Amino acid sequence: MTQDVIALTPQMPDTKTLLAGLLAGGPDLLVNRAGDGSVAQLCTAAGQALVSVEAPRYVQVPGEVARLLGPDVYAESPVWWTEARATSSVEGAARLAGSVAGRLVAVHGGEVWPREAGHTDVVADLAEAVAEATPLGVDLLTEKAAVVIQGRPMIAATTWLTDVVRNAARTGRELQLVTPPSTRLTFPARTLLDGLPSRWVVSDPECGYYDGLSGTVLHWHGGRFTHAADDRPQVAEAFRPRPGTEGERQLLLSIRTVHPADEHLVLGGALEQAWRTLTGAPPAGWATSEPVSVLWSPRQLTDLARTRAQQSLPTWAVAIGTPDHPAIATVRIARTHLGVEEHITLAVGYRADQHAPVAAMPELAESLAARHNLATMIGQLRTARADLTTPAHHEPPPVPLSFTLGPGAVAELDADRTPFAPTRLGPAARPALHYALGDGTDPAAWQRLRQINDHVNGTRQTNQAGESAAGTQTTPASYAAPLRQRNC
Repeated sequence: MTQDVIALTPQMPDTKTLLAGLLAGGPDLLVNRAGDGSVAQLCTAAGQALVSVEAPRYVQVPGEVARLLGPDVYAESPVWWTEARATSSVEGAARLAGSVAGRLVAVHGGEVWPREAGHTDVVADLAEAVAEATPLGVDLLTEKAAVVIQGRPMIAATTWLTDVVRNAARTGRELQLVTPPSTRLTFPARTLLDGLPSRWVVSDPECGYYDGLSGTVLHWHGGRFTHAADDRPQVAEAFRPRPGTEGERQLLLSIRTVHPADEHLVLGGALEQAWRTLTGAPPAGWATSEPVSVLWSPRQLTDLARTRAQQSLPTWAVAIGTPDHPAIATVRIARTHLGVEEHITLAVGYRADQHAPVAAMPELAESLAARHNLATMIGQLRTARADLTTPAHHEPPPVPLSFTLGPGAVAELDADRTPFAPTRLGPAARPALHYALGDGTDPAAWQRLRQINDHVNGTRQTNQAGESAAGTQTTPASYAAPLRQRNC
């Protein structure tokens, strides 16, 4: 199991202190650079990485340390977050990571997480250690899977996890994250794994292993964890619903915008508008991984997306709210033939004594269509944890509340023949269409949503076929994204 140790310090670890930390393994270990220079690695004489130390991150967002590490951890804000990760393939590497973090805290104050891992001893006799070479952070590499074993109570979309996801996808492997049953996933980590060849594998003393999202009993076969080959997979008893979060809700929004690509474009406006409508405040911070370290800035988000677009790369980011209003989102920004697209997934949590502002959905849809180039928006409600984390047991799937088509999609649509009467939003010459599907408790809303989606896609395909038959240039536009039920 990969051992993660984090040093939380009120001051930025300077070069001298970082060097002192890297000497925790004695003078015989080698130091390499990785991650475009942002990661230092302590290596054996043969070059096998033992411990990876990421560049310190200045976490300015209040409550972020407590969200990821627990309420009893060092609570000062802002704080410098320096993470050391030890390989599981060499005995003693975890103790080396603890010494690196312990030395940083000994000089600058603060706290080591987990507390019992921190110390300042020299961990010698590792320079000649021999281990099977695997990417740091991956515990087992087969032809079919990259297996990561983690014991952290909360798995977040950290820099190392996003790197492992990227490398697994690049090499055609399935990412398999193995945890104890008490582990939870943050919303960005759950979203990051969704749609990729990946599996959350939960250890269980009764059945061995099960899928943390579906409950299917798993076993190791052919170089990966997979379900039994019979026609009716078994569901683990440990996956049954648990008491303790009755009445808690999550409001989920999937928002897609399409902007003209010009030099005056500023991204993040749709996300901020949705955040203000649902919580009364803008996002507190954003980053390209967790922990979320930078205060919210649409301009900085736009600058990053523009720089990555010049390299033909998309941008993936996380935004977080304040501790008193649980809300979190992921944003994927990409330059396409349509323009600049934002794919936003926003989750807002509500305790049992709070009410989700379902009635605000038409107002939000109209503002996004009028000012933020809305293409589509789907609203859903589900019974789930208000803290927006995903546990390794059953939670009911979301139920659709509403579906909105932006003006660009409506222009391609025969609106008079839609299966349900929509509300027209905005100017009559260029309206958006808002479909109310239910109150978030009727599963039949999924059928209504599919009927609307089938009509939208059917109309667009008919129009494109007619244009092609007439000899005109068809537009490969897809303003209405395909619908897929998600148990996120």
